[in-house]
Amino acid sequence: DKRPDTAMRVLIALASLVSVSGFAFNAPTIRAGSKVSRASALSTRMAARDLPSGELRTQLIGAKKALSELLDKTNANPLMVRLAWHDAGTFDVGINEWPKCGGAIGSIRFSPEITHGANKGLATAVTMIEPIKKKFPLVSYADLFQMASATAIEVAGGPSIPMRYGRVDAKGPDDCSPEGNLPFAEPGPTGTYGTDTGTKSTVDTSPGGHLRKVFYRMGLGDQEIVALSGAHTLGRAWKDRSGLGAESTKFTEPGHIARADGKPGIGKAGGQPWTEKWLKFDNSYFTTIPDTNADPELLKLSTDRILFSDEGFRPFAEKYKASEPAFFGDYAQAHAKLSELGSRFEPKEGIKIDGIVAAKAPASAYTASKRFPWEL
Repeated sequence: DKRPDTAMRVLIALASLVSVSGFAFNAPTIRAGSKVSRASALSTRMAARDLPSGELRTQLIGAKKALSELLDKTNANPLMVRLAWHDAGTFDVGINEWPKCGGAIGSIRFSPEITHGANKGLATAVTMIEPIKKKFPLVSYADLFQMASATAIEVAGGPSIPMRYGRVDAKGPDDCSPEGNLPFAEPGPTGTYGTDTGTKSTVDTSPGGHLRKVFYRMGLGDQEIVALSGAHTLGRAWKDRSGLGAESTKFTEPGHIARADGKPGIGKAGGQPWTEKWLKFDNSYFTTIPDTNADPELLKLSTDRILFSDEGFRPFAEKYKASEPAFFGDYAQAHAKLSELGSRFEPKEGIKIDGIVAAKAPASAYTASKRFPWEL
């Protein structure tokens, strides 16, 4: 019998475990002629796959470390948040068939979805992630996109997001969602917000009504709309991408310190941010938007202002203005929920790598999209 006995299968599986603190492990020495040496590569993979902390978990941990390093070097935090949100934000809770329902399935890497107006500039984010995908091939694109976003929040000083992984990837262009599922920040040429070209019409004459049509379609509510809007504490709008915002401000000029750790670096100069420290994740979005004395060079869009005037949104916006811990708590839950919309997991319960966070290293900003609020 050439199959390894139970003890050897356990040893093989344990060899795939990773040292959490070092993001690496030392495999035991295997001598020729031993029972372990007679185990097939297939048996090894099967044993590792049977444990949540097997080979995939090892690669997930390695990918998170690599993403943390990428973010620190490139200051691309807002770009990665936007990539993940635009992948997940296509979800339609009324469509029961996967992957037609859209969501966090990695379909944004394919054309035509990556070429949608809302996704202008996001091909750059996909390209930046490709070397990490090559190094950790077991990690799906859908997982990498969502991991990049959660890590971007965490290393910018934000809350730890309760993520799980194991998402199954969309397979090709036929799995892309139609254009028109993502929110507008300002009305279009007809004076209305939204379109009727997506899976469900999001057209409305008011910013609040439009936001609800978009997010309710995803199965999210008013609290989640407001909490997720708070991520605009990161990033800036670019006029050449969205048609919104100033070409440049004193907060987006070389030399401005935007990172939470005080390090220099903002990436490409230009654009207009919502907050002064726009590479730091905090509740300053909620303190700035209602402040009539805020610096006029900071951005305030219709979908920002409505959070403090709409009766359904205002209680949450005021709550987050008054308490950063309250904002962080609600935001972390809303972000995690958004990251799982439409996702199919293998294993079904997903894989958690909680606590695996590189040293805090806030990051930068990148861009915008066409008339859409998630211009992180």
